[in-house]
Amino acid sequence: MKLDILVFGAHPDDAELGAAGTIAKEVSKGKKVGIVDLTRGELGTRGTAEIRDKEAEDAKNILGVSVRENLGFRDGFFINDEAHQLEVIKMIRKYRPEIVLCNAVNDRHIDHAKGSELVSHACFLSGLLKIETLLNGKAQEKWRPKLVYHYIQWKNLTPDFAVDISQFMEKKTEAILAYSSQFHDPKSKEPETPISSKTFIESVKYRAQDLGRLIGVDYAEGFTVERMMAVDSLDSLI
Repeated sequence: MKLDILVFGAHPDDAELGAAGTIAKEVSKGKKVGIVDLTRGELGTRGTAEIRDKEAEDAKNILGVSVRENLGFRDGFFINDEAHQLEVIKMIRKYRPEIVLCNAVNDRHIDHAKGSELVSHACFLSGLLKIETLLNGKAQEKWRPKLVYHYIQWKNLTPDFAVDISQFMEKKTEAILAYSSQFHDPKSKEPETPISSKTFIESVKYRAQDLGRLIGVDYAEGFTVERMMAVDSLDSLI
């Protein structure tokens, strides 16, 4: 299956927290979107990897994405080396996306920056003819996405552009809350974490509102780019 957009996240819930509004918007336009999680989030303080698997599937269904896969890398310990790059390259060549979205280039969680660099490097290497990969015993053709964008996560990085998600903020929130084990639950006996606080979900909404304010809409999500952006005409911007 060829996808228009492939979204990578170091952990299940990264894609939702960083780009769920944009994902839902593109799906609504008829784009084929997929998500690949690098790890199962097994080191997460709350819940288990098995619970996260179920939550990730629920979020997939809420967003309406075409496929979701998990590469099963070691949470906290995967690195940007040849072995990991080849596994990501296989996904890129399998789905042949025009656009890749991935983790923030700099963030609180060490896996986010590692995942960002790993996916970025794999996107380039995937276009090299002499790198050979097999999927289900068959040789894959080279493929390089046209664009790689990095979504914003914990840190308030300055985005290079923002996407209006005003009509999809509720869908974004619903997809995030599919990960119920990770967020505030007054009945939970598990330890508190930075994202399980009472105010965390409100902070996600506030950031979207603030980015929206900057571009003159209700809610937005921000992204950074790897190369200069181009527009077809002066009125291409909103």
